Amino acid sequence: MYTLGPDTPASADVQALLLRHFELMRASSPEESCHVLEPDMLLERDATLFVARDGETVLGVGAVAVIEPGHAELKSMHTAAEARGRGVGRAVLKALLDHARDTGVTRVSLETGSADMFAPAQALYVAHGFRNCPPFGSYVLDPLSVFMTRLL
Repeated sequence: MYTLGPDTPASADVQALLLRHFELMRASSPEESCHVLEPDMLLERDATLFVARDGETVLGVGAVAVIEPGHAELKSMHTAAEARGRGVGRAVLKALLDHARDTGVTRVSLETGSADMFAPAQALYVAHGFRNCPPFGSYVLDPLSVFMTRLL
């Protein structure tokens, strides 16, 4: 089993998984189509980060940042490869949606990739009520991106 709760992207073990996520995303998409945040940017965006741990091992992370009143964006959702299939991503997503709802957010949106490697993430989001939508915020239409949103 694992624990799940708010954490900081400044701690070394969380930074390590966020860096793995950053490097994987950068390697998977051209820079102009890659919207992953560097780990330190989560602090600058004033995002709330949730971390799943098995003891001292970080299994998964995810953040939510308000982008305008009532509207938040999911960022840096990542489950360590060795922890996949344990429900970590689902638990982190649920915690983020609950947190957003508890803080007055009424809509949550996200951007993810369109390549086959992102199919499991897209399926997770669809299973939790997300639907495709046009680009939001400062995003622009990009064939390498999928934009999704849901009401809370």
